[in-house]
Amino acid sequence: MYPKVTRFEDLVAWQHARTLAGAVYEITRSEAMRRDFGLCDQMRRAAVSVMSNIAEWVVNV
Repeated sequence: MYPKVTRFEDLVAWQHARTLAGAVYEITRSEAMRRDFGLCDQMRRAAVSVMSNIAEWVVNV
């Protein structure tokens, strides 16, 4: 059984995912990366998706 979590922001996994998303956004702001909009967009959406999936898990547990 999982311990009861009331705030997804308190989970270390979510905190790491937020750090990752910040890093991805910073990397994709570079001139070289901005040339490939599709790749940048996909990377950003994937990084945010990790955070969203963790938050959704907390709501559904």
